[in-house]
Amino acid sequence: MTGQTTTDGEAATAVGETGEGTDSRWSFSHSLEVFKRWWRISVVETVDRPAVIAERRSEAYNSPRFLFMLAMSAGIAILGMLLSSPAVVIGAMLIAPLIGPIIGAGFALAIGDYGWLAGSARALVAGTVLGVALTALIVFVSPLQTITPEIASRTQPNLFDLGVAVFSALAGAYAMIRGREGTIVGVAIATALMPPLAAVGFGLATANWTVFWGASLLYITNLMTIALVATLMARLYGFSHTLSERQTRWQTIMIVVIFVALAIPLFFSLRQIVWETNAARNIRATLVASFEADVRISEIDFDLDADPITVEATVLTPQTSRAAERLSEETLTALLGRPVALDLTQFLVGTEAEAETAEIAAARASERRDDVRAARELAGTLALLAGAEDRAVTVDRDNRRAVVRAGALEDAGLATYRAIEQRVAEDYPDWTVELVPPPLALPTIPFAEQEPTPAGLENLELAAWAAQRLGLPLALDGGSVATRETAAEILAEAGIEPQLVVGGPVMQARWATEP
Repeated sequence: MTGQTTTDGEAATAVGETGEGTDSRWSFSHSLEVFKRWWRISVVETVDRPAVIAERRSEAYNSPRFLFMLAMSAGIAILGMLLSSPAVVIGAMLIAPLIGPIIGAGFALAIGDYGWLAGSARALVAGTVLGVALTALIVFVSPLQTITPEIASRTQPNLFDLGVAVFSALAGAYAMIRGREGTIVGVAIATALMPPLAAVGFGLATANWTVFWGASLLYITNLMTIALVATLMARLYGFSHTLSERQTRWQTIMIVVIFVALAIPLFFSLRQIVWETNAARNIRATLVASFEADVRISEIDFDLDADPITVEATVLTPQTSRAAERLSEETLTALLGRPVALDLTQFLVGTEAEAETAEIAAARASERRDDVRAARELAGTLALLAGAEDRAVTVDRDNRRAVVRAGALEDAGLATYRAIEQRVAEDYPDWTVELVPPPLALPTIPFAEQEPTPAGLENLELAAWAAQRLGLPLALDGGSVATRETAAEILAEAGIEPQLVVGGPVMQARWATEP
């Protein structure tokens, strides 16, 4: 009897639980329907959709005004990035020319107006091409072509950048729908677009493909994200009522697939950044932990892309440790999961003054290492450009002087060799660079009215340069007595005393002796 009572109680309990579950599901469904009804009546129906569509359509197409404003914004953005001035970059964002076509593309996709979508896409393509071309031109003629923090921050996009684009698009689309658009919303969207676009132009102008492709990925990701989020916002506010249920479903699937495709590479990029940050922290912590006494890391440099990972560090310690380098290498190899090659320099110090002295010594050692690295790079550059073997390059690090005896380059004259020397000297302004050319034929020296023409002056300078580099005597053959004396005076200013030889009417510079 007792057992039967227990069974009946359990059954009653089960029925009660089933009833509660049904009530719970009904309550949630009812609440959802109430919310949908409230959203439709209190939010969606308060939006003047025809007016919003007309406004967005008017600003979505290509026009001279759009292209002009985009060119101005791109120019300001790249100058601000070259100067590493956030204030100037923000000034470029205030113009915000891309907001019209991007939001227009999102609305066109939401309502299924593919003619509008195509027009917005054409405006975006034209604006992108113009922006990249203009910024590349500015960088190409600019004396500043250094990768500044403003540029570097746009070359490694990650999920956080995707988040910036999402929130920018939410703010922009909401403001457009509610009729509250303004400068602030434009800045929000321009934040995600104009700096990456300018960075693409920088990468193109400098042939830095890491910057080019990284910034391109960020620009395309942000552009697609803003347009798709605008589509979702437009649908949320009832702009997609013209689409069939099947079209709506396929559009939703497409948006999800695109978002996932964009997020995957950004996720891996973020994971790489996190790994590099943790690796840098682990390297410092491991070096300190490998010593029993308190140490100060005076200098540290590492290359996480090398195989094995290379770490060069200088520490100031009151007690040196022979095992520190080996222990640090083993620990870092285990922590980073990759082989590590550590070069650890220890300076023994006792007092604070000794520590400062050691730090100065370490800085000088670092300078010497930098000099060695620069000398090696300079020698390689000279050998490559001058068509010479490595042993033909002489580098004097103490006097910062490099000399290369150039090889024979096809179709190259003396002017080509001089241009190579000037180019390398510009790239290494702290060095004296001398390129010794082959003893090629010297140019003619044209004169007009007893004075050398601009081409004649240039050829005299070229002849003087070649004579200085080769250490060979010059002769000036031909021309009048007056023109020969004028040319000789010009060469004398460069330290060259030419032989003057009577000849034909046109002055010809030549070597006075057989090379």
